[in-house]
Amino acid sequence: MQLRLDQLSPHLQKGLRPLYTVWGDEPLLMQEACDALRAAARSAGHSERQVHAVSGAHFNWSALLGASQAMSLFADKQLVEIRIPSGKPGKEGSEALQRYSETLCDDVVTIVQLPQLDRQQQQSAWFSALDAEGVTVRVLPVERHALPQWIAQRLGTQGQRVQGGEAGQRTLAFFADRVEGNLLAAHQEIQKLALLYPTGAAAGELSFEQVESAVLNVARYDVFKLGEAVLAGQVRRALRMLDGLRAEGEAAVLVHWTLAEDVRALKRVHDAMQVGRPLPLALREARVWGQKERLFERALSLFTETALAQLLHAAQVCDGLVKGLKHPDWPLEPWDGLKRLLLMMLQSTSAPPAARRGGRAVVVPRLALQG
Repeated sequence: MQLRLDQLSPHLQKGLRPLYTVWGDEPLLMQEACDALRAAARSAGHSERQVHAVSGAHFNWSALLGASQAMSLFADKQLVEIRIPSGKPGKEGSEALQRYSETLCDDVVTIVQLPQLDRQQQQSAWFSALDAEGVTVRVLPVERHALPQWIAQRLGTQGQRVQGGEAGQRTLAFFADRVEGNLLAAHQEIQKLALLYPTGAAAGELSFEQVESAVLNVARYDVFKLGEAVLAGQVRRALRMLDGLRAEGEAAVLVHWTLAEDVRALKRVHDAMQVGRPLPLALREARVWGQKERLFERALSLFTETALAQLLHAAQVCDGLVKGLKHPDWPLEPWDGLKRLLLMMLQSTSAPPAARRGGRAVVVPRLALQG
């Protein structure tokens, strides 16, 4: 049985199941999901708790199996937590988890905690057994487009809200920019607002000035999200992310690889479509999956063949810059070169498709390229 995170609370109100598997890579939401399960287990009389952390290849799976079965014979109801930080229990662990799933009883509630799993891990025998015999809760990260609404909901739970209309949307957008990629810090900033501005004043309404003065800049940026922002034409966000990655000490080589991979993939898909390949097939052949499929479909309509050729050359030059080589027409500093490559990509992706008048393309204004 699979549940979304927002379905967990209503599910627990109907009663506990013996086995829960919680997996994902968002620490705050993982912690909250497991806390909800622990609270429900305590309310149901599972007063004794054991925690087993699987680290390395020498974990004693036999002891885990024996202890969980023996305790239920003469002790209070048990809560057993099995934490597998690597998401790889190994051969012995795989067999043990399958046996464990087959010997569940109502006196023991088990929570298995796992990180984000790839497709192969999700299709493994041990995970399939956990999923078939228990409840699986997948914890997904809160993406940037959903972050303002998430912040508004969290403020609402503590009796606060932003102003209505455009002013409130501006406040939430500012808040989201400050905490993007760092949900735990976002939660802490929301709690800080409850302490600074108790709900007695103005019925808990927060102004932009109050949020601006209170919320720290604790955003953390994912280098792989940078490419998505560029393909979506989000100029300010992409530039902010590039500056943030530089300030966080991210390797310039990795940032370049991320941008260059998108350029190469765009060129491969474009060339495949030129010889008659349908877009879905061209995307699969270029190994473009998931969220990027929609972004590539949008971006491909904005890039000309000349623009793609120029980007390929620019990516090649930038590759030399991040490895210590110089180019007479490019900045000496690698991060300045990366910014120039980023702007060249945004020049196309930030503009809407050219309008047509009488069958002739009308050139639209483009983002100015800064050398």
